[in-house]
Amino acid sequence: MATRADFTDEEWKALQKGLTGAGMLVSVSDPDFTDSFGEAGSLAKYLAAQQTSSDELIRELAHVHGTGFGFTASREKAETETLEALRSAIAILQAKATDEVAAYRELVIGAAEHVASAKTGVKPSETDAIDKIKEALGTGD
Repeated sequence: MATRADFTDEEWKALQKGLTGAGMLVSVSDPDFTDSFGEAGSLAKYLAAQQTSSDELIRELAHVHGTGFGFTASREKAETETLEALRSAIAILQAKATDEVAAYRELVIGAAEHVASAKTGVKPSETDAIDKIKEALGTGD
């Protein structure tokens, strides 16, 4: 089982940015300012719940603080950088910890889905963002 110690700082940042960026991307895909606070809270609660995972890597990743994006990051920047981080994260895990790929995918998709369903229900733009996240993760489901 992999841990934080198995990754360089740059690799770890990609893993975390992919995770938190997925929540950010879903949130900015339907830019309702009032929903943004509830969505941020939903992401924080989801990550807090993951800190009790039986998988040490997932527990360590869930301790992330911040998203790697400023509060005013554009949708385009969030999308480009998140999808890039997710592709990098999967490549890193496939090279260093193949047994963690499925757990990472599940963690990221779970974060995105929690954010999407946080306030007023899942909107088509949020579904589109989740589909892009799944594609970057190399899964079509």
